[in-house]
Amino acid sequence: MADNKDLTRRDAIKAAGAATIAGVAASHLQGAPAILKARAATNAVNYGMVGTGSRGTYLLKHLKGIDTGRCVAICDLTDDALNKADQTIGGSPKRYKDYRELLADKNVETVFVTTPLFMHFPVTKDALEAGKHVFCEKSMVFRPEEVHALRALAAARPKQTLQVGLQRRYSGMYQAARQMIEKGMLGDVTYVQAQWHRNPGWKMKKGVPNERMANWRLFREYSGGLVAELASHQIDVADRMLGMTPESVQGLGSHDFLFDGRDILDNVQLIYKYPKGRRLVWTGIPGSSHWAGVGGQRTEMGEIICGTQGTIHITIGDDNNLPIGMWFREPNPPSKVEEAGKKKEAFKAGSTMVAAAGSRPLPILLGKDLMTGNESFLEKEMKFARQWLYQKGIMVPLEERNPVDIELESFFNDIKTGGHPRADIEVGLQDSIAVILSNMALDEGRTVSFKEIETLGKAGAPAAKPAAKPAVKKG
Repeated sequence: MADNKDLTRRDAIKAAGAATIAGVAASHLQGAPAILKARAATNAVNYGMVGTGSRGTYLLKHLKGIDTGRCVAICDLTDDALNKADQTIGGSPKRYKDYRELLADKNVETVFVTTPLFMHFPVTKDALEAGKHVFCEKSMVFRPEEVHALRALAAARPKQTLQVGLQRRYSGMYQAARQMIEKGMLGDVTYVQAQWHRNPGWKMKKGVPNERMANWRLFREYSGGLVAELASHQIDVADRMLGMTPESVQGLGSHDFLFDGRDILDNVQLIYKYPKGRRLVWTGIPGSSHWAGVGGQRTEMGEIICGTQGTIHITIGDDNNLPIGMWFREPNPPSKVEEAGKKKEAFKAGSTMVAAAGSRPLPILLGKDLMTGNESFLEKEMKFARQWLYQKGIMVPLEERNPVDIELESFFNDIKTGGHPRADIEVGLQDSIAVILSNMALDEGRTVSFKEIETLGKAGAPAAKPAAKPAVKKG
């Protein structure tokens, strides 16, 4: 009992110390943001936003707190969208309804393309040709021919920054996961399981002007459906964690549950074959938002990255729930000798199989938690305290900032310095190719090779089959 009391007392002291240190550090840094803000505002990049619907306004909400950029123009077809954008960003930017007029504005240095997907390439193309830097939301392109056209266009304009909106590329949590893989902590990573499940998902907006365009995500004419809007993020995660891109994709998709006039699939399962026997399995359904990863602490979306020595559970979160990650040691892993391909023990058959006990989840430590040897006394104590709290399950490591803020800041910084975006054109095009070919596999009911993109959309190549409308089951 004495030991338990002592442990409780020490635990309380450590927890209190962590809170005290955090408070001291926070008070010590007060005033710094104002100084940085004043310095940054004098050299801000002037940008225009083309498309101020839900995603455009969401980005403006984040851009408002980033002083290295200044909104000077906004463009949308509707006054309602322009009014919401104006109220969100402030500063009375110029308003346009024709994006070509915004591109002709010499005060606009860079353009954010947050239109419906089918307009991403036309606006990006015109913006690059107008000499602007471009941030284009995923997917960068909608059709096969646009893949080849955008690659050639960007190659001819190397001094213009072109970035795609795949914010997981800018997440410290995902970077830490990739570093763990590079250090061999997960062994040989062979499988990624990802989902984006909603209950029910997108709802049809009724009684609004231009109803079809207002619901563009629900129509194949404008949208890549669940694959483009949701799976694309997680395909990019798998590519990054496996360190390779897919060879082929097959899948099953249907329209089973949501009957409100939409023609996109609402029930999708995809399997991606990578080199060396690697796989990604992705699912999107509208009937449950549960995700079993990170102990069920998050819903809807996440990735499970499996290796021979361990497994990571990770998800990006949102404005209210920042990225979170955990990892599990493999309960009964092969030896390092076996993994290196050296002499193995002979396999002995048995009449029964006994599963090894599962392992406790461990936190993925971010840079702020790792010891460098250069810490001050306060910094060292804070790191010890946080790691102790993680191990006790009292708290979990969370990123200090939303990766959306980081990707936007990085974009402006790359424009100023000539830096290379983490989410560059090749990352964006590879992701778009995966979306295009995945939807082809779903529509044509066959395994589609990624090599097919090399001829699709090029002059003289056979045209892709038109998307077949899914059979609709009447509840």
